[in-house]
Amino acid sequence: MKPPRPKAAPGKSDAYLVRLGEHVRVLRNQRGMTRKALAQHAKVSERYLAQLEAGLGNISIVLLRRIARALGLPVTQLVHEGPEPALDLVLLTQFLERLPADMLGEARKLVTEHFSPPSEDVRRKRIALIGLRGGGKSTLGALLAQQLDIPFIELDREIERRSGATLSEIFDMFGQETFRRAERDALDDVLRQHPAFVIATSGSIVTEPGTLELLLSSCFTVWIRAEPQEHMKRVMAQGDMRPMANSAKAMEDLVSILKSREPLYARAEAALTTTGQSPDQNLAELLRLVAIPDNRIARQSA
Repeated sequence: MKPPRPKAAPGKSDAYLVRLGEHVRVLRNQRGMTRKALAQHAKVSERYLAQLEAGLGNISIVLLRRIARALGLPVTQLVHEGPEPALDLVLLTQFLERLPADMLGEARKLVTEHFSPPSEDVRRKRIALIGLRGGGKSTLGALLAQQLDIPFIELDREIERRSGATLSEIFDMFGQETFRRAERDALDDVLRQHPAFVIATSGSIVTEPGTLELLLSSCFTVWIRAEPQEHMKRVMAQGDMRPMANSAKAMEDLVSILKSREPLYARAEAALTTTGQSPDQNLAELLRLVAIPDNRIARQSA
């Protein structure tokens, strides 16, 4: 008689399904719902729900949405990984969600002011340029830093220096999540090490809420923007000829990205459109926007 074959160690996907099933069961019990009642409200079979709670059901997004609605939760909370958020955080989130959209900015300002963010004077010494690639962040950032006699930092290069790998290698080997974590860690280090700087960030940094919040609360942010055609032209001038492979589709994608990120870039305290202007003209306007004449930062940092 052959000995029983040992079970393979559960993979990451299996372990996640187990945690998801346990999460659904806990939420259902918190609401005093039987499995049968939840199945009826979610319009799924009780057998399927039992499999899900046992960590055996690879549920589709449509059915997951039904279960989340039946529990009275957004799908994002149902699939949340990691420890449960603190109750006060949940209550605060619910309170903020009830506020009108035009009051949320005021609420955020009051909270950050109360919990002692960097002073306005400190923030003014830390200038962060955000915007899509090809807008002119690196060119203008270097010129501005030279004018103010403070360090110029390209966050992407800082990530590469810290990790010992190129951005492409980080994405290929470890994926988006690892890159975002490396980006946040690099920004934290820059803020700790430098009392004054000009920093050029990646075009996508605004898509990570935690990193965007840190940037906005710690730095004076300027959106460096350009017309889509100008973005494309500058990217190709930097040696990236990939847009040429399908120029019509590339331009369509670029416009779509700009449109989706505009509300995020617009959180910056100032904006500068570089299209049709010389570097000197853009620098003069940037100096006006940051409202720091000549070497004031350098004198204050000395």
